[in-house]
Amino acid sequence: MLLYNEIIFWNDLNELQKKNILLRPKITKLDNFKKKVKNILNNVKNFGDDAILKYNKKFDNINLKQIKVSKDKINNSSYFLKNDLKNAILTAKKNIQLFHQNQKCKSLDIHTAVGIRCQQITIPIESVGLYVPAGSAPLLSTALMLAVPAHIAGCKNIVLCSPPPITNEILYISKICNIKNVFEVGGAQAIAALGFGTETVPKVNKIFGPGNMYVTEAKRQLNKSSLNVSIDMIAGPSELLIIADETSDPIFIASDILSQSEHGHDSQVIVLSDNISILKQTIFQVNQQIHNLSRKDIIFESLKNSKFILTTNLLVCTQISNIYAPEHLIIQSKYSRNIVKDIINAGSIFLGKWSPESVGDYASGTNHVLPTHGNSVFASGLSITDFQKKITIQELTPFGLKNIANVVKILSLSEKMDAHANAVIVRCNSIKDKYGK
Repeated sequence: MLLYNEIIFWNDLNELQKKNILLRPKITKLDNFKKKVKNILNNVKNFGDDAILKYNKKFDNINLKQIKVSKDKINNSSYFLKNDLKNAILTAKKNIQLFHQNQKCKSLDIHTAVGIRCQQITIPIESVGLYVPAGSAPLLSTALMLAVPAHIAGCKNIVLCSPPPITNEILYISKICNIKNVFEVGGAQAIAALGFGTETVPKVNKIFGPGNMYVTEAKRQLNKSSLNVSIDMIAGPSELLIIADETSDPIFIASDILSQSEHGHDSQVIVLSDNISILKQTIFQVNQQIHNLSRKDIIFESLKNSKFILTTNLLVCTQISNIYAPEHLIIQSKYSRNIVKDIINAGSIFLGKWSPESVGDYASGTNHVLPTHGNSVFASGLSITDFQKKITIQELTPFGLKNIANVVKILSLSEKMDAHANAVIVRCNSIKDKYGK
C-alpha cells in the first residue's frame, strides 16, 4: 500500500483551493504556551544561574554545578572525535568560511558634491549569542553556520549556548572557531540568559540560531522588549519546494523529499511538475526508499503535509514557487539555469540533478539558516552582514556647507523645523564673517 499517492491537478482548483493547497502546516501550541515562556524569561531575569540550573534539572534531567564549559574541556574535545569526523568538520568549515569571507562589504567613501564627503563603514556587532539546539543528535552543522560568519565578521564577544550535556562535536567547533564562552543551557532559558545576562552568561546584543517552539517564542518575546537585544529571524518548520520536468530523475527527487521530511513532523515538501509520469514515478520511489530510513516515523508524519502538484507548464511552476516563497528550492532540470531567471522568492536554490539540498545543509559553503514560512519574499539567509552594522559619516567644508545651505533651509522650513534651518544659518553667518562671502 502506498504511503502517499495523490496528485493534485492545479488547473482543476479554484482560487481559494489554490491558496489553501499552499498553506503551511499548522503549529499546535500547548495551553498557556506564551505564558510558560514568559515565566521562564522572568525567572532567569530575576534568579539568573540558579534558575538555569533548576531548568537544566527539570527539562534535561541533569545536575550541573556550573554551566560554563571550562577551557580545558573545550581544548580536549578533539581527542574524543574520530579523525574522519574532524576532517569532515574542517572541510565544511573551509567551504563555509570561503563563501562568507567573500560576502564582506567594501567601505564607501565618496564626495556627493564639492566639499561634501560621505562615508559608510562596517562595524561588527560587539556581542552575539549563538544558540545550537540538540535533539536526537548534536546539530554541529548549525554550530558551523553560526560560528564561522560570526568569527569572520569580527564580533568581539561570541557566546554559544547548547543544551546539556554539551557534546564534544559542538565543543570542537567552538575550539576551531575560537569561541571561549560556551554554556550548557538550552531551550527558552538559554535565550533568556543571552538576552538578560546572568552571573556567568554575558548579555549579548543579538541572538542567532534556530530551535523548538519554546526557543522561537522566547526570541519573539525578547525581540519585542526594550532590552537593546535583537534576533536573527523567527524560524518556522523546515520546507522544500521542488520543480521537476521530464529531464528529472525520480529517484533523486524522492531522496530529496525524504531528506527534507526527516527534519521534523511539521516539515513540508511541495513538488511541482508539468509531467505526470515524473510525479507518479517519484511517489513510487518515495514509497520504496522510506523503508530503509531510521527516521521513517517522523517522515511518515511529515509526508502528510507534502503535496504533489501537476501544472500545464514550467512557467506555472515558477509562479507557484514565487507565491509559496520556499526556504529551499530545488530546480531539477537540465534547463535549471534558464528556469531560475524567473525565481524571485526563495531562501536558497539548488540547481540541477547533482545538487541535493543536504549538501547546502552541511558543506557546500552557503548558510543553512534561512527564512521560512514565506518570509523569503522580504528576507535573506544568514550572512556575515547579520553580524555587522553600518555607520554613515559625513564631513563638510565651509564651501560644501555654503553650497548646500539653501537646500537644507528650504526643506527644513517646509517641514516647519526652523531649528534645523537655524543650525545651517548660524554656520553660514560664521563663514561670511570669516571669509567675507
